[in-house]
Amino acid sequence: MNKIFFFFFLFAIICTSAFSQTPTASELLHRVDNNEIYSTIEYEGEIISEYQGRRYVKTLKAWGRGNTHSFIEFTNAEDRGTKYLRRDGRLYVYSPDTEEVMLISGHMLKESMMGSDMSYEDTLSNDTLSSRYDPVLSGSEVWNGNSGSRDAWVLELTAKKKTESYPKRKLWIDKENGDLLHYELYALSGVKLKEYTLLRVEVIGGRRFPVEGEMRDLMRRDSKTTFVMRNVVLDRPIPDSVFSQRNLER
Repeated sequence: MNKIFFFFFLFAIICTSAFSQTPTASELLHRVDNNEIYSTIEYEGEIISEYQGRRYVKTLKAWGRGNTHSFIEFTNAEDRGTKYLRRDGRLYVYSPDTEEVMLISGHMLKESMMGSDMSYEDTLSNDTLSSRYDPVLSGSEVWNGNSGSRDAWVLELTAKKKTESYPKRKLWIDKENGDLLHYELYALSGVKLKEYTLLRVEVIGGRRFPVEGEMRDLMRRDSKTTFVMRNVVLDRPIPDSVFSQRNLER
């Protein structure tokens, strides 16, 4: 009798240990957020857009603070001097051709940013996913991506507010390291609008940080955009003047 009791006791411990290895949906989503959270960021970037057989390459320098402030200056010949300032939920663009600053708002936010598969609206949605979505762990799958096959958790997200650009999302999260391997963006109707695939990660400041990824706008035929970050610096103080209207017009 004692042996039987011991057997079931041991079995219960093994089962409890196995189940405890499965994180909750909220834990997984926080893990994704934590990998990409920073106080400040500086980097040089490249946007490579391929659309209907044509290829466009744009280079830039960027600075960001938290999820409220960012400044981007394009450096490639065709767009040199074009600048974007995002501050407190508003997005401004300066054009060297007209020497004017314009507020991007309303329906303009849904338009393509610099011919890429990302909209202006996409650049404004920098709050954590945990604060914007309710997650459900729908299971696990093997994700076949750029770095080979990876075991991944699959999360399905539902927006907390009706104002969210993408009411539904689906995420594939690497079981081993927490990388966000792939995600899909959906309309309320269930139509898939965009998808993103992680291409490369670097360890920066002790964290795994995504530095290269590919976005596809499925509403555009034969289109994809690769975004590359280089010389990334995290959590170094950035002067307030960088995120000023004056810097935008300079």
